[in-house]
Amino acid sequence: MKSNKKSILLVVSFLLIASLVAACSGTSTPGAPVSDPAADNSTITVSGSTTVQPLAEKLAEAFMTENTGVRIDVQGGGSSVGVKAAGEGTSDIGMASREIKESELAEFPNLEIFVIARDGIAIVAHPDVSISNLTVEQVRDIFSGKVTNWKELGGEDQNIFVVSREEGSGTRGAFEEMVMGEDALITSSAILQPSNGSVRTTVSTTPYSVGYLSFGYLDDTVKSISIDGVAPTEPNAADGSYPIVRPLNMLTNGEPTGNVKAFLDFILSEAGQKLVVEDGYISVK
Repeated sequence: MKSNKKSILLVVSFLLIASLVAACSGTSTPGAPVSDPAADNSTITVSGSTTVQPLAEKLAEAFMTENTGVRIDVQGGGSSVGVKAAGEGTSDIGMASREIKESELAEFPNLEIFVIARDGIAIVAHPDVSISNLTVEQVRDIFSGKVTNWKELGGEDQNIFVVSREEGSGTRGAFEEMVMGEDALITSSAILQPSNGSVRTTVSTTPYSVGYLSFGYLDDTVKSISIDGVAPTEPNAADGSYPIVRPLNMLTNGEPTGNVKAFLDFILSEAGQKLVVEDGYISVK
């Protein structure tokens, strides 16, 4: 009997010593909550504009390389989604590739807006289109459906196929504000696409089509159209001579703190703005 009691005492003593060693060494049961305060806010969620998304992903990758304890998850969804996610606090940072509406500021009065870059919107056509210059009014007439044949603009006798972004897109919102105005709507016959990349692909593969793209998506597969004689280039957008330019925004619900603030500070730093320029956008510095 005494032998059994000694054995039990030895087992209890061993377990107590083992638990003390584990506590001192910082080990824990797999899956247990991390109590280290430094781990708080180690994941930053970012969502919204599909225009800002690729740039945000590159900025996030650079930031995480220097801050290995931080994870940044970036998702799309559109500018309206980004505003709502930031305003409701479902994402740490929202992305919007247009001006924030007065109605949105009224709904989410605590929104803080950080302009991280500026971006031009280019009018692009299928490479076979002979037209190389349009006025803002002509662009409005094309996208509203008032002009439906290239011959009306001095081009080929071919129907115009309009390609546009879908409702809720920041690119579309900015285009409507700066080109269409309050009195013109994008034609209901437009081919709608969910991203800049899909607009580019559709225009490049659809003869006699026309669309609009963020400068960051311009390449040789589509033909860029000058506006009032001004080519859609970064220098022309930066000096104000090219007329269709918008802000790229990141939004937070109130003043950012912790790693969220550190990430935004990085984006607006010299290193962050260098990445903005390398990605084809206009620095805000």
